Amino acid sequence: MEYILGIALFFFVAKHFLIHKMRVWILITKTGCFLFLSLLSLSSWAASGKWTSITTETEINYTITEATTPLLDYSGKHVTVVYLENLAFKKLGQNSIAADVAWLLSQGYRVIELNYDKNSKTISPNINEDIIAINDAIAAGLFCGLSDCSMNQSYVLFEGYRIARNVPYFKDNPSVYNTPAEYTTGDMLHMDIIYPANTKKKVPLILSFSYSNSHATYDSKKGILTDANKDQRLYLPYSLAGFNDSVLEGAPANGMAWAIADHPKYCPWGKGKPVNGANDAYKSYEANPDTAQKVKSAIRTLRAMGSQLGLSGKIGLFGFSRGSTAGSMAIGDKVVPEIENAGFNLGFPDDVQAAALGPGVFDYTQIYNTLNDGDSNLEMLCPKVWGPLENNHDLWQTMGSSYLVATSATAPVLFFYNTDDDLYYQDQIKHLKTKLDSLQVPTDTLINYGTGHSIPQTSASLTKLYTFFKQYLNPPKVDKRKN
Repeated sequence: MEYILGIALFFFVAKHFLIHKMRVWILITKTGCFLFLSLLSLSSWAASGKWTSITTETEINYTITEATTPLLDYSGKHVTVVYLENLAFKKLGQNSIAADVAWLLSQGYRVIELNYDKNSKTISPNINEDIIAINDAIAAGLFCGLSDCSMNQSYVLFEGYRIARNVPYFKDNPSVYNTPAEYTTGDMLHMDIIYPANTKKKVPLILSFSYSNSHATYDSKKGILTDANKDQRLYLPYSLAGFNDSVLEGAPANGMAWAIADHPKYCPWGKGKPVNGANDAYKSYEANPDTAQKVKSAIRTLRAMGSQLGLSGKIGLFGFSRGSTAGSMAIGDKVVPEIENAGFNLGFPDDVQAAALGPGVFDYTQIYNTLNDGDSNLEMLCPKVWGPLENNHDLWQTMGSSYLVATSATAPVLFFYNTDDDLYYQDQIKHLKTKLDSLQVPTDTLINYGTGHSIPQTSASLTKLYTFFKQYLNPPKVDKRKN
């Protein structure tokens, strides 16, 4: 009877404490029931369970801890960090796991800890399989029993890493794309930086410009601009989950930090109205010098913050689709004052040491080489903004990244693409690679790692990408743990 009363008492008290967001531990003996409250209960509450890892092919333990004052996105969902811990290699950050998790909670993040118990399979690129599975689950609306993780501000972090979120890198000019008409005061473009906390060894960083567009939104019913589509750079259905992209989030397993920035076109991809031009004449492409100014400003911002984040100063770019078009603006060495003298942290270097570029557009003067090869929007719309190519060749040329490639000081590039993707991508890559080769800039290719318009996700293709970045960024070695 005492045993039954003890259990009943436990559930009554446990319910009371959980309502107040406290973690409750219990030890039941034959003579009664004892409750233990963790110290963490003063600021948060936690739950636990098991999650099936694709990487280890086993069930691993997870713990969900909620912050006292949670960060919520515009839709009211929790900004979430999925924290991978006790992996098979030594973490670069010197803080304890408990200290880094406590810091994340203090910032308002919901933290889901996945404990891999030093399983030997949890190394690169194997761990990328779980990164893909995590992002896909959050995008589908259910991960570790939770249906309210943010779809646009959720992150996979490796143990020892922290996050600098929503770092401003450029103030947008609303007059470039003129949409919506009510957007007249420029918003700040942001990026997220994931870095090793309290690291002995400084690390290089891989930067990507999102292929999901953040933008201003006008609510016609309320008659106001809203924040509904700001900070959409990690909107999973349009980015990491939509393309099973794990390259950035898997970088720490190779001794690197990473950052993702708002796409420079601060506007829906299918919109954009030039001054005195037709509506949506900018559909499917972006304008310069605006794009290049933003890309350069983001790189300078990373360098300005580097010392406090444990960064070495070496930066690589990873670009895919519209993100490849944008990121490629950083590889060239031509100095253009209109580009170099805009944005933040003037005086810091804005060069990069390497770039992995997927399908993108690098030279708009090449779009008519072959008709009906996938770039009909460009063929139809570019003349509406820049005038006919034959009369405005020099202007068209300044709009692409190939224009900024001048000498062998251009960054080495690894091009990746599938031959069954739209053919104009191959043509764009061919022409830029030919120019780089003629200047004796190191290039490499990764071809047919998958199908269609996609990102490398196989073990072999990811290994090639990370090996390329290691060659030029020189990250510290990530040694395996000694059990």
